[in-house]
Amino acid sequence: MSFGHAWVLWLLPLAALPWLAMPGGALSNAWPSMMSRDTASELLRWALRALASLAIAALVVALAEPYRPEYEVERVGKGAEIVLLLDRSRSMDQGFAGAPPKGAPVKGTGPEALDYYFSQTPGRLRESKGKVARQLLADFAAKRPDDLFGMIVFSTLPIRTLEFTQKHDAIRAAIEAGNIGRGLSETNIGLALQAALSTFEQRAYTGSRIALLVSDGGDRLDPDASERITHLARKHRVAIYWLYLRSANSPGLMLDAGEPPQNADSVPEVMLHRFFQSMGTPYRAYEAGTPQALQKAIESVNQLENLPITYLDTVPRRDLWGASCGIALACVALLLAANWLEIRRWA
Repeated sequence: MSFGHAWVLWLLPLAALPWLAMPGGALSNAWPSMMSRDTASELLRWALRALASLAIAALVVALAEPYRPEYEVERVGKGAEIVLLLDRSRSMDQGFAGAPPKGAPVKGTGPEALDYYFSQTPGRLRESKGKVARQLLADFAAKRPDDLFGMIVFSTLPIRTLEFTQKHDAIRAAIEAGNIGRGLSETNIGLALQAALSTFEQRAYTGSRIALLVSDGGDRLDPDASERITHLARKHRVAIYWLYLRSANSPGLMLDAGEPPQNADSVPEVMLHRFFQSMGTPYRAYEAGTPQALQKAIESVNQLENLPITYLDTVPRRDLWGASCGIALACVALLLAANWLEIRRWA
Protein backbone atom coordinates (compact mmCIF):
# COMPACT_ATOMS: atom_id res chain seq x y z
CA MET A 1 0.00 0.00 0.00
CA SER A 2 1.18 3.52 -0.81
CA PHE A 3 -0.16 6.96 0.06
CA GLY A 4 -0.71 10.07 -2.03
CA HIS A 5 -0.19 12.37 0.99
CA ALA A 6 1.83 10.33 3.47
CA TRP A 7 2.51 13.36 5.70
CA VAL A 8 -1.14 13.29 6.86
CA LEU A 9 -0.36 10.05 8.73
CA TRP A 10 1.41 12.18 11.36
CA LEU A 11 -2.11 12.95 12.61
CA LEU A 12 -2.72 9.32 13.60
CA PRO A 13 -1.92 10.01 17.32
CA LEU A 14 -5.24 11.87 17.42
CA ALA A 15 -6.84 8.42 17.56
CA ALA A 16 -5.77 8.26 21.24
CA LEU A 17 -8.09 11.12 22.24
CA PRO A 18 -11.08 8.87 23.12
CA TRP A 19 -8.88 7.04 25.63
CA LEU A 20 -7.88 10.29 27.34
CA ALA A 21 -11.43 11.55 27.87
CA MET A 22 -12.71 11.29 31.44
CA PRO A 23 -15.95 9.32 31.99
CA GLY A 24 -19.01 11.14 33.32
CA GLY A 25 -19.19 11.57 37.14
CA ALA A 26 -21.46 9.52 39.43
CA LEU A 27 -24.76 10.76 40.76
CA SER A 28 -24.37 13.17 43.66
CA ASN A 29 -26.63 11.09 45.93
CA ALA A 30 -25.03 7.73 45.05
CA TRP A 31 -22.43 5.67 46.87
CA PRO A 32 -20.46 3.95 44.06
CA SER A 33 -18.47 1.82 46.45
CA MET A 34 -21.65 0.00 47.40
CA MET A 35 -22.33 -1.00 43.77
CA SER A 36 -21.16 -4.31 42.33
CA ARG A 37 -18.80 -4.35 39.35
CA ASP A 38 -20.71 -4.26 36.03
CA THR A 39 -18.50 -6.19 33.57
CA ALA A 40 -20.86 -5.70 30.62
CA SER A 41 -20.84 -1.93 31.07
CA GLU A 42 -17.04 -1.90 31.31
CA LEU A 43 -16.73 -3.90 28.08
CA LEU A 44 -19.21 -1.63 26.35
CA ARG A 45 -17.27 1.46 27.45
CA TRP A 46 -14.03 0.03 26.06
CA ALA A 47 -15.76 -0.99 22.82
CA LEU A 48 -17.18 2.51 22.28
CA ARG A 49 -13.77 4.09 22.85
CA ALA A 50 -12.23 1.63 20.38
CA LEU A 51 -14.88 2.56 17.80
CA ALA A 52 -14.13 6.26 18.27
CA SER A 53 -10.38 5.65 17.87
CA LEU A 54 -10.97 3.54 14.77
CA ALA A 55 -13.17 6.25 13.22
CA ILE A 56 -10.49 8.92 13.74
CA ALA A 57 -7.73 6.64 12.41
CA ALA A 58 -9.79 5.69 9.33
CA LEU A 59 -10.49 9.35 8.53
CA VAL A 60 -6.79 10.21 8.80
CA VAL A 61 -5.87 7.30 6.51
CA ALA A 62 -8.55 8.36 4.01
CA LEU A 63 -7.11 11.90 3.96
CA ALA A 64 -3.69 10.38 3.18
CA GLU A 65 -5.22 8.88 -0.04
CA PRO A 66 -4.11 5.23 0.22
CA TYR A 67 -3.82 3.16 -2.94
CA ARG A 68 -2.45 -0.14 -4.15
CA PRO A 69 0.25 0.50 -6.79
CA GLU A 70 0.11 -1.25 -10.15
CA TYR A 71 1.89 -4.58 -10.36
CA GLU A 72 2.54 -7.34 -12.87
CA VAL A 73 1.24 -10.90 -12.74
CA GLU A 74 2.24 -13.79 -14.97
CA ARG A 75 -0.59 -15.34 -16.95
CA VAL A 76 -0.77 -18.28 -19.35
CA GLY A 77 -3.08 -18.10 -22.34
CA LYS A 78 -3.44 -19.41 -25.86
CA GLY A 79 -2.45 -17.07 -28.64
CA ALA A 80 0.51 -15.06 -29.89
CA GLU A 81 2.38 -11.77 -29.75
CA ILE A 82 1.18 -9.85 -32.79
CA VAL A 83 2.50 -6.60 -34.25
CA LEU A 84 -0.06 -4.97 -36.54
CA LEU A 85 1.84 -3.22 -39.31
CA LEU A 86 -0.72 -1.00 -41.02
CA ASP A 87 -0.01 0.86 -44.25
CA ARG A 88 -1.12 4.50 -44.00
CA SER A 89 -0.20 5.61 -47.51
CA ARG A 90 -2.59 7.55 -49.74
CA SER A 91 -3.44 4.50 -51.85
CA MET A 92 -5.08 2.90 -48.78
CA ASP A 93 -7.75 5.61 -49.03
CA GLN A 94 -8.90 4.09 -52.34
CA GLY A 95 -11.27 1.19 -52.87
CA PHE A 96 -10.57 -2.47 -53.56
CA ALA A 97 -9.83 -3.78 -57.02
CA GLY A 98 -12.77 -6.16 -57.02
CA ALA A 99 -15.37 -3.96 -55.33
CA PRO A 100 -18.48 -3.21 -57.40
CA PRO A 101 -18.63 0.22 -58.99
CA LYS A 102 -20.56 2.96 -57.31
CA GLY A 103 -24.30 2.54 -57.86
CA ALA A 104 -24.04 -1.01 -59.19
CA PRO A 105 -27.15 -3.09 -58.36
CA VAL A 106 -26.44 -6.05 -56.07
CA LYS A 107 -29.05 -8.69 -55.25
CA GLY A 108 -29.21 -11.77 -53.06
CA THR A 109 -27.31 -12.80 -49.96
CA GLY A 110 -24.24 -14.43 -51.53
CA PRO A 111 -20.65 -13.17 -51.83
CA GLU A 112 -21.69 -10.30 -54.07
CA ALA A 113 -24.06 -9.00 -51.41
CA LEU A 114 -21.31 -9.23 -48.77
CA ASP A 115 -18.96 -7.32 -51.06
CA TYR A 116 -21.62 -4.68 -51.50
CA TYR A 117 -22.21 -4.46 -47.73
CA PHE A 118 -18.53 -3.80 -47.04
CA SER A 119 -17.84 -1.55 -50.02
CA GLN A 120 -20.83 0.75 -50.27
CA THR A 121 -24.38 1.46 -49.15
CA PRO A 122 -27.03 3.52 -50.94
CA GLY A 123 -26.13 7.17 -50.84
CA ARG A 124 -22.61 6.56 -49.49
CA LEU A 125 -19.28 6.46 -51.29
CA ARG A 126 -17.39 3.18 -51.49
CA GLU A 127 -15.40 2.49 -48.32
CA SER A 128 -11.63 2.65 -48.58
CA LYS A 129 -9.30 -0.30 -48.14
CA GLY A 130 -7.85 1.28 -45.01
CA LYS A 131 -11.23 1.73 -43.35
CA VAL A 132 -12.40 -1.81 -44.09
CA ALA A 133 -9.06 -3.22 -42.94
CA ARG A 134 -9.24 -1.35 -39.64
CA GLN A 135 -12.81 -2.55 -39.01
CA LEU A 136 -11.87 -6.18 -39.63
CA LEU A 137 -8.63 -5.91 -37.63
CA ALA A 138 -10.57 -4.56 -34.65
CA ASP A 139 -12.92 -7.55 -34.85
CA PHE A 140 -9.93 -9.86 -35.23
CA ALA A 141 -8.29 -8.49 -32.07
CA ALA A 142 -11.55 -8.79 -30.12
CA LYS A 143 -11.74 -12.51 -30.94
CA ARG A 144 -8.28 -13.21 -29.50
CA PRO A 145 -8.47 -12.28 -25.80
CA ASP A 146 -5.16 -13.90 -24.84
CA ASP A 147 -3.02 -12.27 -27.54
CA LEU A 148 -0.67 -9.38 -26.94
CA PHE A 149 -0.98 -6.70 -29.63
CA GLY A 150 1.37 -3.94 -30.65
CA MET A 151 0.77 -1.58 -33.55
CA ILE A 152 2.86 0.41 -36.03
CA VAL A 153 1.47 2.63 -38.78
CA PHE A 154 3.77 3.58 -41.59
CA SER A 155 4.08 5.55 -44.76
CA THR A 156 7.41 7.27 -45.36
CA LEU A 157 8.44 6.48 -41.77
CA PRO A 158 7.07 3.99 -39.21
CA ILE A 159 5.25 5.35 -36.15
CA ARG A 160 4.86 3.09 -33.13
CA THR A 161 1.35 3.82 -31.87
CA LEU A 162 0.87 0.98 -29.37
CA GLU A 163 3.21 -1.08 -27.24
CA PHE A 164 2.37 -4.71 -26.51
CA THR A 165 -0.83 -4.88 -24.52
CA GLN A 166 -3.83 -7.09 -23.90
CA LYS A 167 -6.17 -4.19 -23.11
CA HIS A 168 -8.71 -4.34 -25.93
CA ASP A 169 -9.98 -0.80 -25.37
CA ALA A 170 -6.47 0.51 -26.06
CA ILE A 171 -6.07 -1.81 -29.07
CA ARG A 172 -9.36 -0.72 -30.63
CA ALA A 173 -8.56 2.96 -29.99
CA ALA A 174 -5.16 2.61 -31.67
CA ILE A 175 -6.72 0.92 -34.70
CA GLU A 176 -9.50 3.48 -35.04
CA ALA A 177 -7.04 6.37 -34.71
CA GLY A 178 -5.89 5.65 -38.26
CA ASN A 179 -9.15 7.09 -39.61
CA ILE A 180 -7.91 10.63 -39.00
CA GLY A 181 -6.54 12.59 -41.95
CA ARG A 182 -5.18 11.39 -45.30
CA GLY A 183 -2.12 9.30 -45.99
CA LEU A 184 1.11 10.32 -47.69
CA SER A 185 2.06 9.41 -51.23
CA GLU A 186 5.18 7.36 -50.41
CA THR A 187 5.62 4.01 -48.66
CA ASN A 188 8.72 2.50 -47.06
CA ILE A 189 7.89 -1.08 -46.10
CA GLY A 190 11.56 -1.87 -45.40
CA LEU A 191 11.82 0.58 -42.51
CA ALA A 192 8.40 -0.46 -41.22
CA LEU A 193 9.38 -4.14 -41.13
CA GLN A 194 12.59 -3.35 -39.27
CA ALA A 195 10.64 -1.33 -36.71
CA ALA A 196 8.08 -4.13 -36.27
CA LEU A 197 10.71 -6.83 -35.79
CA SER A 198 12.67 -4.60 -33.40
CA THR A 199 9.67 -4.45 -31.03
CA PHE A 200 10.59 -7.98 -29.90
CA GLU A 201 14.03 -6.83 -28.75
CA GLN A 202 14.70 -7.47 -25.05
CA ARG A 203 11.50 -9.52 -24.76
CA ALA A 204 11.63 -13.09 -23.48
CA TYR A 205 10.38 -15.63 -26.00
CA THR A 206 7.15 -16.93 -24.45
CA GLY A 207 5.12 -18.04 -27.48
CA SER A 208 4.31 -17.47 -31.14
CA ARG A 209 5.27 -14.15 -32.69
CA ILE A 210 3.67 -12.58 -35.75
CA ALA A 211 4.33 -9.46 -37.79
CA LEU A 212 1.00 -8.88 -39.57
CA LEU A 213 1.64 -6.59 -42.55
CA VAL A 214 -1.47 -4.95 -44.01
CA SER A 215 -0.55 -3.10 -47.18
CA ASP A 216 -1.67 -2.58 -50.77
CA GLY A 217 1.79 -2.23 -52.29
CA GLY A 218 5.27 -3.67 -52.36
CA ASP A 219 8.75 -2.26 -52.02
CA ARG A 220 12.20 -2.67 -53.53
CA LEU A 221 14.53 -3.44 -50.65
CA ASP A 222 18.22 -2.68 -50.89
CA PRO A 223 20.67 -5.43 -49.86
CA ASP A 224 21.36 -3.88 -46.44
CA ALA A 225 17.68 -3.63 -45.56
CA SER A 226 17.04 -7.18 -46.77
CA GLU A 227 19.87 -8.50 -44.63
CA ARG A 228 18.70 -6.65 -41.51
CA ILE A 229 15.11 -7.82 -41.92
CA THR A 230 16.20 -11.43 -42.43
CA HIS A 231 18.52 -11.26 -39.41
CA LEU A 232 15.85 -9.79 -37.11
CA ALA A 233 13.16 -12.24 -38.25
CA ARG A 234 15.43 -15.23 -37.60
CA LYS A 235 16.83 -13.83 -34.35
CA HIS A 236 13.41 -13.17 -32.79
CA ARG A 237 11.68 -16.12 -34.52
CA VAL A 238 8.93 -14.00 -36.02
CA ALA A 239 6.44 -15.25 -38.62
CA ILE A 240 5.44 -12.71 -41.27
CA TYR A 241 1.87 -12.64 -42.56
CA TRP A 242 1.11 -10.29 -45.43
CA LEU A 243 -2.47 -9.21 -46.08
CA TYR A 244 -2.05 -7.77 -49.56
CA LEU A 245 -4.97 -5.50 -50.46
CA ARG A 246 -5.01 -5.49 -54.22
CA SER A 247 -5.85 -2.19 -55.87
CA ALA A 248 -7.35 -1.62 -59.31
CA ASN A 249 -4.85 -2.41 -62.10
CA SER A 250 -2.54 -4.08 -59.60
CA PRO A 251 -0.56 -7.04 -61.00
CA GLY A 252 -0.85 -9.07 -57.80
CA LEU A 253 1.82 -11.13 -56.07
CA MET A 254 2.34 -13.69 -58.85
CA LEU A 255 3.24 -13.22 -62.49
CA ASP A 256 0.73 -14.33 -65.09
CA ALA A 257 1.31 -17.63 -66.80
CA GLY A 258 3.73 -17.29 -69.69
CA GLU A 259 5.08 -13.96 -68.51
CA PRO A 260 8.92 -13.72 -68.61
CA PRO A 261 10.51 -14.17 -65.13
CA GLN A 262 12.59 -11.02 -65.59
CA ASN A 263 9.40 -8.98 -65.49
CA ALA A 264 9.26 -9.61 -61.71
CA ASP A 265 12.08 -7.08 -61.27
CA SER A 266 9.72 -4.30 -62.33
CA VAL A 267 6.89 -5.22 -59.94
CA PRO A 268 7.56 -4.25 -56.30
CA GLU A 269 4.81 -6.52 -54.96
CA VAL A 270 6.26 -9.60 -56.66
CA MET A 271 9.78 -8.71 -55.56
CA LEU A 272 8.74 -8.30 -51.93
CA HIS A 273 6.72 -11.53 -52.04
CA ARG A 274 9.72 -13.48 -53.37
CA PHE A 275 12.00 -11.91 -50.76
CA PHE A 276 9.71 -13.07 -47.96
CA GLN A 277 9.68 -16.58 -49.44
CA SER A 278 13.49 -16.66 -49.55
CA MET A 279 14.03 -15.63 -45.91
CA GLY A 280 13.73 -19.13 -44.51
CA THR A 281 11.28 -18.00 -41.81
CA PRO A 282 7.52 -18.75 -41.52
CA TYR A 283 5.65 -16.66 -44.08
CA ARG A 284 2.13 -16.56 -45.48
CA ALA A 285 0.63 -14.20 -48.03
CA TYR A 286 -3.08 -13.49 -48.48
CA GLU A 287 -4.12 -11.60 -51.59
CA ALA A 288 -7.44 -9.80 -51.11
CA GLY A 289 -9.13 -7.92 -53.90
CA THR A 290 -12.46 -7.49 -52.10
CA PRO A 291 -13.55 -6.89 -48.51
CA GLN A 292 -14.93 -10.42 -48.45
CA ALA A 293 -11.55 -11.86 -49.43
CA LEU A 294 -9.88 -9.77 -46.74
CA GLN A 295 -12.36 -11.06 -44.15
CA LYS A 296 -11.59 -14.65 -45.17
CA ALA A 297 -7.86 -13.96 -44.96
CA ILE A 298 -8.17 -12.55 -41.43
CA GLU A 299 -10.31 -15.53 -40.39
CA SER A 300 -7.57 -17.82 -41.71
CA VAL A 301 -4.97 -15.97 -39.64
CA ASN A 302 -7.26 -16.25 -36.62
CA GLN A 303 -7.16 -20.05 -36.88
CA LEU A 304 -3.37 -20.09 -36.80
CA GLU A 305 -0.84 -19.41 -34.04
CA ASN A 306 -2.96 -20.57 -31.09
CA LEU A 307 -0.13 -22.14 -29.12
CA PRO A 308 0.23 -21.58 -25.35
CA ILE A 309 1.70 -18.20 -24.49
CA THR A 310 3.04 -16.82 -21.22
CA TYR A 311 2.84 -13.09 -20.66
CA LEU A 312 2.97 -10.45 -17.94
CA ASP A 313 -0.27 -8.59 -17.33
CA THR A 314 -0.22 -5.22 -15.58
CA VAL A 315 -2.86 -4.87 -12.89
CA PRO A 316 -3.75 -1.15 -12.67
CA ARG A 317 -3.56 1.03 -9.59
CA ARG A 318 -6.49 0.77 -7.20
CA ASP A 319 -7.56 3.59 -4.87
CA LEU A 320 -8.38 2.49 -1.31
CA TRP A 321 -9.50 5.74 0.29
CA GLY A 322 -13.13 4.77 -0.26
CA ALA A 323 -12.71 1.72 1.99
CA SER A 324 -11.23 3.92 4.73
CA CYS A 325 -14.16 6.32 4.48
CA GLY A 326 -16.56 3.39 4.69
CA ILE A 327 -14.92 2.11 7.88
CA ALA A 328 -15.07 5.57 9.45
CA LEU A 329 -18.74 5.96 8.46
CA ALA A 330 -19.64 2.56 9.99
CA CYS A 331 -17.87 3.44 13.25
CA VAL A 332 -19.60 6.82 13.51
CA ALA A 333 -22.98 5.19 12.80
CA LEU A 334 -22.44 2.72 15.65
CA LEU A 335 -21.43 5.53 17.99
CA LEU A 336 -24.55 7.51 17.11
CA ALA A 337 -26.70 4.45 17.69
CA ALA A 338 -25.10 3.88 21.11
CA ASN A 339 -25.61 7.52 22.00
CA TRP A 340 -29.28 7.30 21.00
CA LEU A 341 -29.82 4.19 23.15
CA GLU A 342 -28.07 5.65 26.18
CA ILE A 343 -30.23 6.11 29.28
CA ARG A 344 -29.98 9.71 30.45
CA ARG A 345 -29.47 10.24 34.21
CA TRP A 346 -32.13 11.99 36.18
CA ALA A 347 -31.62 15.17 38.12
